Amino acid sequence: MPEELTYGRKRPLPACPNPLFLKWLTEWRDSAAEKGLKTQFVYQKAISSLKKYPLPLHNGKEAKILQNFGDSICKMLDDRLEKYYAEHGLSASIHSLSNAGSKLNVEKRHPKTASSILCALETPEQESQEPSPPKKKQGGKKLREYVPQQRSGAYAVLLTLYKDTKCPSSRGYMTKAELQKEAQSLCDKSFTLTDPKSKYTAWSSVSTLIQKELVIKTHSPARYSLTEKGQELAQRLKEAEQTQGKTNAFITPVSSNEDEEDQEESDSDASPAIPVLLAEAPLGEQSHLTSSTNVKCSVPLSIQYNHVPAFILHPGNFNIVLCVDFIETTGGSTHRKQELVTELRRNGVNFDVRKLHIGDFLWIAQEKVQPVSGQLRITQARELVLDYVVERKRMDDLCGSIIDGRFREQKFRLKRCGLHHPVYLVEEHGSTQHLSIPETTLQQAIVNTQVVDGFFIKRTKDVRESAAYLTIMTRYLQGIYSNKTLLSCTKEEESKCDRTVSPDTTHCILIEFKEFNEGAMKNKAQTVKEVFARQLMQISGVSGEKAAAILERYSTPASLVAAYACCNSSEEQEKLLSNVKCGKLHRNLGPVLSKTISQLYCTREPLS
Repeated sequence: MPEELTYGRKRPLPACPNPLFLKWLTEWRDSAAEKGLKTQFVYQKAISSLKKYPLPLHNGKEAKILQNFGDSICKMLDDRLEKYYAEHGLSASIHSLSNAGSKLNVEKRHPKTASSILCALETPEQESQEPSPPKKKQGGKKLREYVPQQRSGAYAVLLTLYKDTKCPSSRGYMTKAELQKEAQSLCDKSFTLTDPKSKYTAWSSVSTLIQKELVIKTHSPARYSLTEKGQELAQRLKEAEQTQGKTNAFITPVSSNEDEEDQEESDSDASPAIPVLLAEAPLGEQSHLTSSTNVKCSVPLSIQYNHVPAFILHPGNFNIVLCVDFIETTGGSTHRKQELVTELRRNGVNFDVRKLHIGDFLWIAQEKVQPVSGQLRITQARELVLDYVVERKRMDDLCGSIIDGRFREQKFRLKRCGLHHPVYLVEEHGSTQHLSIPETTLQQAIVNTQVVDGFFIKRTKDVRESAAYLTIMTRYLQGIYSNKTLLSCTKEEESKCDRTVSPDTTHCILIEFKEFNEGAMKNKAQTVKEVFARQLMQISGVSGEKAAAILERYSTPASLVAAYACCNSSEEQEKLLSNVKCGKLHRNLGPVLSKTISQLYCTREPLS
């Protein structure tokens, strides 16, 4: 229950004892906000910490004891303080600042941000008000406090972030994908798909939460966390939900002066619930999907992971399409490459030429869309990628890729792409006598790809036979997937979902094609772990499996160097990785490779 109001005169609280530092931080925050920089949130955190500190500070170094004050902000304060003393003399006070003088000084420096800076200099009692004046005034009435509607996007985001803060294993933030997935069950509107008559999703409300200083967005990729104000509101929402239930809100919904996104969100709160699919139980108990939009599942007790698909493709509402990388149709011998397309057309294969960031051929389930009367453009079809990808290699291309290192890198990327059935299509092309690598070496590389790496190898004589294989595979996949209900998942969720497909199952979980293709980009922003893996694979003898085995024990170069630093001798360093288990047979990495890697990371002078 909300606390009872007590009436009477409140004791005036003392103002911030460091008004000059507060004024400078507010200037920097507003300047960053005008430029759209994310550092505005860093300054806002520092401002909140400074307002709570009851003692005067004499320089920027002393402020380092406060939370959210790093070396950069402290140095900026010291530099600004040095200029202040140069202008006003060393005897100038920094702990008392009259409102009139502050207003004049602020308006001279930053006329646009003067009002917000003066607002920051008010007492804590006054700062509980909105930091900026409202856009519209409703007849002089006092504005209501912003509280999101129940089951809305903002409501779900606040409660999800609040729940994460109470978790012992919380990192203090959530990514966009994590937040959308966890918050979906608390919201009646989709976080990823727009309604037919609206251009907003439930995720659109996050910008309002950031504007209201309830949520902070930092880093790239984005990380979302609650502010103190947001945590207080989320706690009240949680308490109201526990005491009054989900049917009654503890306070009236958003007032009419909110922005267009909130209006769109409140208008569509009655949209149908997002379907929830629970992963198939290990004991063989299957979930049964209905043909309606709201999918309900029988819930076995052994289920551990709840998967919430962004969308579902029902049988008969999608086509199986072969995607051909545009490199396979352009460049080189035009006649030879056009022959493949001609054969596919002759065989009646439904295919689409597009840019694939990994593999040369793959298959997608493409939603059937119909033109809407009065609408100029047809709605973009949603697509899911099937679990098969084909890398095509002619013998001369295979030789060149082994020489320049592409062969090993492509296999490594295919293993990590998220599709469980990679295929190597090896096509014969003329004589191998004039190639740079002996034919026996090429044949050994093909065998290793099948036996060691676990790829399926399909060998063909020419382009026509390759087109015939792709045709047969398309017919085969149409028979497997055409009668199943397809549910979407993200790249992060694919490792948690049971994505096995059998004749008995009525549904399967597939990755969205757009996210899959973007995630497979060769030159995308990479994590330290991915760069470390590529670095290790440049060492002769270190395959993808061996690099992955090393990464399981040492995920970054810093952790490996730290382990070498703990060794008592160079001999111990050389043997550090020799017992690392690699591959399906769990063989040791061996002393030779272990010594080579130790020399690379432990030798300070140039390697001979």
